[in-house]
Amino acid sequence: HSLRIHILQNHPELEQNMIPVLFDANFTTFYTNGLGRLTDAISCYVEEDRNGAYELTMEYPVDGIHFEDLTYSNIINAVPADGKSAQPFRIYYISKPIDGKCEIKAEHISYQLSHIPVDPITTEQTNPSAALIAIKNACAESCPFTFWTDKTSTGTFTSSVPASVRSLLGGTQGSILDAFGGGEYEWDGYTVKLYQNRGSDNGVTLRYGKNITDLKQEENIESTITGVYPFWKGQDTDGTSVLVTLTEKGIHSSTAANYPYQRTALLDCSSELSEQPTD
Repeated sequence: HSLRIHILQNHPELEQNMIPVLFDANFTTFYTNGLGRLTDAISCYVEEDRNGAYELTMEYPVDGIHFEDLTYSNIINAVPADGKSAQPFRIYYISKPIDGKCEIKAEHISYQLSHIPVDPITTEQTNPSAALIAIKNACAESCPFTFWTDKTSTGTFTSSVPASVRSLLGGTQGSILDAFGGGEYEWDGYTVKLYQNRGSDNGVTLRYGKNITDLKQEENIESTITGVYPFWKGQDTDGTSVLVTLTEKGIHSSTAANYPYQRTALLDCSSELSEQPTD
């Protein structure tokens, strides 16, 4: 279920469209040469796990033309596999130089979905298309992603507490994959595509873990957040279920504008407050 594609390893004869291109962190379209083509990269791999991790790993010389531009949150646009269109990967890890080269790790732009909170969806959604629309409409913060599916199965999808977009898509109990009998995601830039079967059916059963992503992280930008979405869920005096959120939903730090997008973490205060809180 894991596909590792070797994009580049000292092959100057590669077609120009196969060479990874570096973009500034704030770019959202990738049709130009951006900050430059990374022709002097020593190697570049893209590894994708079905419905899971989707990452790029690059080895780059410290004396390379664009070494100074390979900074946290900048984007490497690279072709993930033969016949596929180039995909944007945001840099989250840069190793210390060893023997004149460093390792760069970048995660697909779709990981941004882990930092977009969604308000509860209490109206039952009975098919995948309706559920994806409901998630998009319930986003508590700006969501630049669009959603598409060819799945027509039926089921019941709801969400009783705030959650991230990505957790609602799959990997958790009650998610879209759970509610509608599986499926396979394709992360295509800012478009999320849910297929009944993305490739050929080889009779293999996929078992989804607790999290849709599985990263082995060292010191990197992923430990940084720019704000929180606090909530409390409990019962009223008459036993009625109550959910309390702030009017403004999320609260962000004064330095949030220093990042290319808001990185909001959900903050469940239910166990810390025994009584229903005020705003």
